[in-house]
Amino acid sequence: MDLAQVWRSVRPYLAMIFLQFGYAGMFIVSVASLKRGMSHYVLVVYRNAVAAAIIGPFALWFERKGRPKLTVRIFLKIMALALLEPVLDQNFYYLGTKYTSASFSSALYNVLPAMTFINAIILRMEKIDIKKRQSQAKIVGTLVTVLGALVMILYKGPIVEFIWNKGRNHHTESASQDETHWLIGTFMLLFSCFCWSLFFILQSNTLKSYPAELSLSTLICIMGTLLASSVAAILDPGVKPWIIGFDTRLVAAVYSGIMCTGIAYYLQAVVMKERGPVFVTAFNPLCMIIVSVMGSIILAEEITLGRLIGAIVIVIGLYSLIWGKCKDYANQTSKIDEKQALELPKTINDDMISNSIDYVTIENISSGKKP
Repeated sequence: MDLAQVWRSVRPYLAMIFLQFGYAGMFIVSVASLKRGMSHYVLVVYRNAVAAAIIGPFALWFERKGRPKLTVRIFLKIMALALLEPVLDQNFYYLGTKYTSASFSSALYNVLPAMTFINAIILRMEKIDIKKRQSQAKIVGTLVTVLGALVMILYKGPIVEFIWNKGRNHHTESASQDETHWLIGTFMLLFSCFCWSLFFILQSNTLKSYPAELSLSTLICIMGTLLASSVAAILDPGVKPWIIGFDTRLVAAVYSGIMCTGIAYYLQAVVMKERGPVFVTAFNPLCMIIVSVMGSIILAEEITLGRLIGAIVIVIGLYSLIWGKCKDYANQTSKIDEKQALELPKTINDDMISNSIDYVTIENISSGKKP
């Protein structure tokens, strides 16, 4: 295996790991801005507007020749994508995180691959053969992931202290220490996760008929900005929520727009075309680890025993699911290689000959040697 083949094989993994570090920063920055009183409705609008402004020029330049025609069917899919992710997912995520904490929301979001897997089965995008080991691993991994999420929700336990936060005063898990708010925030996060899983599946389907990742990402951000602006104008009226200064609120809007919307949409689309939506969502545990450490250091958030146990259970189930997906991909790749090996070489037709530079050169040389 040469260096180019090694790079092609590890490129999807590196892209997803890079995104998890980007998402971890977004979890911390967004919570800090929300605690400063920023409206999450306005944050969603600014986030998508920044993303559209950043990736729009790249889409216009790099895909100016190969961009497919925008049909009514594709436009409706883009509207649905904008509703699912920028409007529903982001708003419910920010509100759920506000009621809970950054580290809890990042840990709970590890149910995303299992939720995507279930939705993919329902929509017949994922095939299951109960007799095969990889299918059994995916089913067991999904059930274990759900079990871990239930542990996190139902069991709190004592606070776990680490070296970096030992003896520090922790912030409370929710602003009012109200268990009702905590439970509402948890269900908001789960609904946000559900919308995001549907977004991945619909994005994967849309890329088949509109294979222009940059243009698709730009259109989703533009439509998301328009829809989110309407929601913000209705639910949070007035001019005051839209005014932000040079502080964490501006950083949250710019950072999340560039990193977690613009770059994320593009990289997810590229990797999704090769590996599918379940693979893209399978790297969330890395984000959870980063956010838990950063959240306890920067935001002084508490980490409870229930969250720790639930997160470990989720990771075990998640990597069982990943193992099954990797086996599926390996089998699919081997079948494609076998099919290509069995195919006979194509014959050269007249059109190929007439358009071949090599053929023209040979013909001219041979004709010049004729007596």
